[in-house]
Amino acid sequence: MNNYVNFLFLTVVLVIIPGPDYILITKNTLEFGKLAGFKTIFGTCTALMCHTLFSIIGLSALLVKSAILFSIVKYIGAGYLIYLGMKSLLTKQDSTQQQEKATKTNFYSQGLVTNLFNPKIAVFFLTFLPQFVDASTGTWWHFGVLGITYISITFIIFGLYTLLLSRVRHFFEKNSTQTLINKSAGIILLFFGLKLMLSE
Repeated sequence: MNNYVNFLFLTVVLVIIPGPDYILITKNTLEFGKLAGFKTIFGTCTALMCHTLFSIIGLSALLVKSAILFSIVKYIGAGYLIYLGMKSLLTKQDSTQQQEKATKTNFYSQGLVTNLFNPKIAVFFLTFLPQFVDASTGTWWHFGVLGITYISITFIIFGLYTLLLSRVRHFFEKNSTQTLINKSAGIILLFFGLKLMLSE
């Protein structure tokens, strides 16, 4: 029981640490509203479910052991973050085209791809979760429970953050403010993309 409580505490701390997900959720919620933020979160959680499954069936271990496969996944993920960053930097803010932009933007895919093609998440699942697995209860079953718990906490924290952003969104509706948010988000996404690309 104490082991599980420690897992819950560490998971909350880890999920709170800012990363690309927070940038995407912040940008999408402030620009397009609460629904866009939650679609991004659903994409993120779907990717985490995939990583949990990959860890259980051994695909994540294969990814970590293969330098070529690891690099391919890493460069796809980094390239996508850089693409989103450049898109955010170059997009001109126009409130009259807001609805059209929202229709064309696949927020779910943004959350899904940025996490699915981040091999560091696979490494994280392989190194973090096993520390709390009780072999006496069935290793893979317990691993799955921990993975679902991690995903649930992620959804709750990101969801609360999105609801908070939606409450203050009206303060950021000016075109000039939205432009500043887009430029800032673009720069940070570029940073995360380059950081992932240069990581080992």
